[in-house]
Amino acid sequence: MQIQRNPTRPVMVRDLQIGGGAPISVQSMTATRTQDIEATLTQIQALETAGADLIRIAIDNKKDLEALVEIRKQTRARLVVDLQENYPLAEQVAPHVDKIRYNPGHLHHLERDKSIEDKVHWLADIAGGNGCALRIGVNCGSVAPDFLERFPDDSMEALIASTLYHAGLLDSFGFTSFVVSLKDSDPAKVVEANRRFAGERPDVPIHLGVTEAGMPPDGIIKTRIAFEQLLSRGIGDTLRVSLTVPNDRKREEISAGRSIIEDVYAGRFRSVPDFFGKGLNIISCPSCSRVENEAFVELAQQVKDLTQYAASHRLTIAVMGCRVNGPGETDDADLGLWCGRPMSISRRRMSRSAHTLMMRSLRN
Repeated sequence: MQIQRNPTRPVMVRDLQIGGGAPISVQSMTATRTQDIEATLTQIQALETAGADLIRIAIDNKKDLEALVEIRKQTRARLVVDLQENYPLAEQVAPHVDKIRYNPGHLHHLERDKSIEDKVHWLADIAGGNGCALRIGVNCGSVAPDFLERFPDDSMEALIASTLYHAGLLDSFGFTSFVVSLKDSDPAKVVEANRRFAGERPDVPIHLGVTEAGMPPDGIIKTRIAFEQLLSRGIGDTLRVSLTVPNDRKREEISAGRSIIEDVYAGRFRSVPDFFGKGLNIISCPSCSRVENEAFVELAQQVKDLTQYAASHRLTIAVMGCRVNGPGETDDADLGLWCGRPMSISRRRMSRSAHTLMMRSLRN
């Protein structure tokens, strides 16, 4: 199938070109605790073997940073760091990675006396000084508060406007080594957001993803819904299939991404069910190093199993694994569950009771 790619500018992530007509790259993210150096290195190697072009790691504190330094010493994989809610760590992170992802919706959490413009300018200087690329990662559940206030009745407009604003900021600072991502758990919204952004800024490389796609096979199908429509229109330069799977199955994100790309370019399109017009829809975030409770993936599977009786009902249940995405990205669900850190023994006993009550309510 002949596809006319968007004329995006090339962005180099070390020796990997994103955009500018380069082949679409496929990414994944480690699901191990970053501070568990051996486990994280093992997963990085497994993802590389599966064909990952870039591998993302979450860094949230100085202990994570210390682990990253050691991880970098032992691997030559192209590493991307997700700064989560702690953007000042960029200065210490940048010498050890090839790309940094920041979320505009998280920049207001720290150093509130500084303007967003000053924070982004600082990030651009850090990235440029260390030869790093940047990703502006805008998510539906964590759009910057000032844009939500500007567009109180149109979250889609807020998401797109925020992305355009930050792309413009980086341009104004003379920093052009960046890509953007506009993500939602609804494939239709992912298509709309990326088509509209690409219409405004066809020069900016785009990272595609459906956030909280959930467990296979549904998570792959939801992602395919969006990717088929966008890739066939020449939109998308790098991508990730975000799946809720155990650590030893993270390689499935890579194989799923490669398969979708190959199918689209071969003209093989698959009919897909309407997840968002009718029926039960379970969304769950991908297992990653942000997850603070290892029982998260098991919980997601239990919720899926226990709610099959409601398959014919129009109902959305969100199962989130951490405090970063959990609270905001369950807002549009009919029922939202999100995990925090494991508790003390006495509180764990209490949590098991709460878990039992919750499961009973799901059955009913």
